Amino acid sequence: MKKPLVVLTGPTAVGKTLASIGLAKAIGGEIISADSMQVYKHMDIGSAKIRQEEMEGVPHFLVDELEPWEEFHVVRFQQMAKAALENIYARRHIPIVV
Repeated sequence: MKKPLVVLTGPTAVGKTLASIGLAKAIGGEIISADSMQVYKHMDIGSAKIRQEEMEGVPHFLVDELEPWEEFHVVRFQQMAKAALENIYARRHIPIVV
């Protein structure tokens, strides 16, 4: 049986964050960030990272996970994203990759 997965893409500053929060609330979703910079701690300004108050209670994964000196590449993203997917599916929610 296939599990639902939503992918929301687009360029920077087009409103993906706001759209993803609204969508998550509407469908019982949780968000997995696919942004290569938001995964790093301490890089809030240059990455336009979502702030805690903007999350409106919607769980976010792969945000503020790594220190800036830690290596991040596609294999690590896949590992982290798969773990997040399992976590979200275990709660019977729908993952939204943004």
